Amino acid sequence: MKCVSYNIQYGIGLDFQYDLGRIIDAISGADVICLQEVTRNNPGNGGHDMVAAIKDALPQYFTVYGPNFEANMGSRVEHGKAETITFQFGNMILSRSPILMSRNLLLPRTRTFHYASFQRGALEALIETPIGHIRFYSTHLDHRSPDERLAQIRFLKDRVFNYPAEGGGLTGLAEYGLPEPPYPEEFILMGDFNMLPETSEHAALCGRPDTVFGYTLNACHAVDAALHLNAVQHHPVTWVDPHDPKDATRMKRLDYVFTSATLADRLKSYRVDRQAVGSDHLPVWVELG
Repeated sequence: MKCVSYNIQYGIGLDFQYDLGRIIDAISGADVICLQEVTRNNPGNGGHDMVAAIKDALPQYFTVYGPNFEANMGSRVEHGKAETITFQFGNMILSRSPILMSRNLLLPRTRTFHYASFQRGALEALIETPIGHIRFYSTHLDHRSPDERLAQIRFLKDRVFNYPAEGGGLTGLAEYGLPEPPYPEEFILMGDFNMLPETSEHAALCGRPDTVFGYTLNACHAVDAALHLNAVQHHPVTWVDPHDPKDATRMKRLDYVFTSATLADRLKSYRVDRQAVGSDHLPVWVELG
């Protein structure tokens, strides 16, 4: 099973041009796709309906979209009919298999005064995959404040790890004569976490490595796929500065794939597509078997 996460920066590439086609090319072949910064009516990219365009370009996939907010962008009344036009910004998940259930988790945030800040989220999708039922999360955390990211990670970690007890978006279907959905422990948490390795945010999610034994698999922490597969030295970068894409001092590892400890032994490979130019971020691929 091949999975890819890609912050597509609402379609704006390293050349500062909108081109959805090269994004579609970069994610082709995946079984599950997690996208971040997918927008509708965004003034930053000419107002494209990216959700509709992605669905049209990949009709073989089942999809779910979770806007983290909607802001009025010229809603009006025409010929006696109200026309709602909103700027939407959020995450998207595409799957070759049907999406059994989904919900959009809105993450904690704090009002800011001197710079723009917006609601972040993690889109959850329960999918029956070739290796069993797995919960996928397309995730996007705050890009400025470590404190805010830490609060978001703690909230998200509670939802992810308590899923079997909380039941996700819907429980008690026996009332309607329907079978209960599965509540798997297994999860894959993907996306743009806007954090560097070896930070308090990363430690809150994965724990801290022992000086002798390194990271220990346990039921309370997520597994960083790149670290588990010893792939960071070969794929250390997931973001490049669009103003100087070749400046190595500006390159960062901001995008991650985390799994439950129960999936760690199924991780087969991890790679970052350094050839992609459709965004300032790079697609991150993992394969499980």
